[in-house]
Amino acid sequence: MEEKKNDKPVVSVIMPMHNSAKYLREAIESVRCQTFQDWELLVVDDASTDNSVEIAREYTKADSRIRLFVNESPIGIPSAPRNIGLQAAQGRFIAFLDSDDIYLPCKLEQQLALFEKEQAAVVYSNYEKMDEGGIRNNRIIVAPPFTDYKQMLKGNVITMPAGIYDRSKVGTVLMKSEHHEDYIMWLDILRQGFRAVNTQTVVAIVRVRDTSVSSNKLKAAGWQWNIYRNVEHIPLAKSVYYFVNYAYRAVKKSLV
Repeated sequence: MEEKKNDKPVVSVIMPMHNSAKYLREAIESVRCQTFQDWELLVVDDASTDNSVEIAREYTKADSRIRLFVNESPIGIPSAPRNIGLQAAQGRFIAFLDSDDIYLPCKLEQQLALFEKEQAAVVYSNYEKMDEGGIRNNRIIVAPPFTDYKQMLKGNVITMPAGIYDRSKVGTVLMKSEHHEDYIMWLDILRQGFRAVNTQTVVAIVRVRDTSVSSNKLKAAGWQWNIYRNVEHIPLAKSVYYFVNYAYRAVKKSLV
């Protein structure tokens, strides 16, 4: 990356948190271990009742690049904590990491290099699945080399911890209060005519938990249909076409 002209960090990493004490240290350490070190980490707690806040506060004292925001009363929707982080972010590039997932060490370095090479507005990567206990069995989700708005309507290929966007090009894109809010955010960006490019490397490890919001596949399918019809306002016939593509890809991904 080119030399900075001010003291703001190059990358802002947004981390929502709720009762994440079991996994939080591993998630935060994965940011601190990045080969690219010019970042800030914004941890946004949504009224945790375990000791997540205490753990996060330890890190803010140990590392000035880490900031903590605490909601005393639960907001209850995933988009709200992320938007708090987005509005406070100082970096040019916006990345995301859930408090139970992990960045691999070269995540930021590899993705930032591609912004310059490909003149992209969004960069994403492949990722690896692990189970709730942290067991990895080389379950790699390989995303396409690039995507645009029409391709993304067939299903989300940019998982949250494996995506990053350049807000000098797209602005600060907040998340809507809808399910699959991350997918809608990527659609909002790509609808402007921007394209997203894959590093074609594995940069993150995503924890698959039975209690996650998106683990209920039937509900997730309903949310996807709602996006087509009520968020993107796509005509019925085209919505059916995109939904069939989405369903095929979702089943294929679940088998990995």
